[in-house]
Amino acid sequence: MSNASRRSVLMGAANLAGLALMPLRSARAQEVEAEEIYGAVKTEPFPVRGIDVSRVNPRFLRTLVDYPSAQPPGTIVIDPAHHFLYLVIENGQAIRYGVGVGREGFLWSGVASIEAKREWPDWYPPKEMFARQPEIVDHMAKLQSGIGMHGGPGNPLGARAMYLYKDGKDTLFRIHGTIEPYTIGTSVSSGCIRMMNQDVLDLYSRVDLGTKVVVLGDAQPTNQQVSQESPRQSPRRRTARPTPEDANDAGVPQDPRPAYGNGVDPNDDANY
Repeated sequence: MSNASRRSVLMGAANLAGLALMPLRSARAQEVEAEEIYGAVKTEPFPVRGIDVSRVNPRFLRTLVDYPSAQPPGTIVIDPAHHFLYLVIENGQAIRYGVGVGREGFLWSGVASIEAKREWPDWYPPKEMFARQPEIVDHMAKLQSGIGMHGGPGNPLGARAMYLYKDGKDTLFRIHGTIEPYTIGTSVSSGCIRMMNQDVLDLYSRVDLGTKVVVLGDAQPTNQQVSQESPRQSPRRRTARPTPEDANDAGVPQDPRPAYGNGVDPNDDANY
């Protein structure tokens, strides 16, 4: 595959079937194309600002990696300990995205599926968050489903959100964008998986409702379920995994509303 073809795939111009047998590239080649991949997006209802990739660890930029796995193509595998999200493709490869994950006590793990998708989602903080940060009321409005924030460029959920369900029930955790792209690669959120807006736009366009999502955790070492990343990659030292707590403490409402996003602590966001 030519350099131009590979760049178009990483920018979302091909489907999963076209990702097979894709050659991997050096870190230098990744840096060269990163400015184009993470440039400003002008085709959205709201502006998506370009990202200064020099402020992002190159490890967390979107790339193609060797990733032999028992999971079928189209599966999402999230490795919170290493701050990676993988979209499994054919022939032992995956598209790897850097992510921000929940700090200790705010991370869910298990197997779920995407059962709702929203563009520029509204955000409804739970009452527990209002109690912790009463000043956020000044940034809220009365919306159709309660007190919240309209979707838009200042919304902590960013440009897209995908909602994780397990056994037909909302897990109350999401994969979503962020207005803080430079927190990618850290553990600062209230449990949800945050991605750079350019990356969440790309992932959102590649997956359908019903997509399987595997979030690794203490209960999921699963060498049989999910293979480890190929040794040719440079793994980071694994740290202790956080212990999930009650979802009400993870910045999500008691009364889940599948049409809307949640799960981001305003204390994490520069706008508050």
